[in-house]
Amino acid sequence: MTDTVLTARPAQAPVADRALRASAALWFLVAVFGQLFFAYYIMVFYGGTAMNGDWEAWARRLIHGIIEGDTLGNLAVILHLVLAFIITVGGPLQFVPQIRQSAPAFHRWNGRVYIVTAIVISLGALYMVWTRGILGGLANEIAISLNGLAIMICAGMTIRHALARDIATHYRWALRTFLMVSGVWFFRIGFGLWIFLNDGSAPGSNQTLTGPFDLSLAFGQTLVPLMVVELYFRARKRGNRLGKIAMATGIAVCAAGTGAGMFMAAHIFWLPNL
Repeated sequence: MTDTVLTARPAQAPVADRALRASAALWFLVAVFGQLFFAYYIMVFYGGTAMNGDWEAWARRLIHGIIEGDTLGNLAVILHLVLAFIITVGGPLQFVPQIRQSAPAFHRWNGRVYIVTAIVISLGALYMVWTRGILGGLANEIAISLNGLAIMICAGMTIRHALARDIATHYRWALRTFLMVSGVWFFRIGFGLWIFLNDGSAPGSNQTLTGPFDLSLAFGQTLVPLMVVELYFRARKRGNRLGKIAMATGIAVCAAGTGAGMFMAAHIFWLPNL
């Protein structure tokens, strides 16, 4: 979560600033690794089973997979997974400065594809949530709808500031969009981290996703990343030395938590199906 991820910095930059940038770059690298693995899982499991005509495998992994007779809903599910793969692979590339600097045309076109995909996938998610229903009931439907609306608002603001050539503001909104689009991924690694912290159990969670932890995570997948990135922006712009060091430490802890959550989520959700 940095406006200048992985960019080289002058050696004379203050220690607090360098620590803040380094912690953000660390989290970015951990997150990108995890998201690329998630994309790999989508490609191998859903793509592989689809090519083999094994739609029952989807039903075993999705609450409402392919349903006989629901042509529109089935198309929405397939499109959602295809776009999830595209956006998971293409999103991180927008934040690599070497790509922005050496291939600006690619950056612009990949950004357009990313934003359009983000909006389409959000509309598809809203359609599926409110026509097919999900575990967790109304509270979870509201939480996912909140995430979808946040994606579309952030995507719209990203476009607006790009057209206005306000690159700094555009970049901040693009980063917010990236975090909001990652909500489904955050939900899974949040579960993984909770199980990791509780020695293999998940207190406050149940099979219907209506437990207090389930509902907290449903809203937290949107609200927590937004809170962290806003604190990061404030620390970079107005923070004193102590504030920047504290924020750098917090982001480093987030990176460690992200790694632990990814490890457990991979063993629970993804690796058994590969």
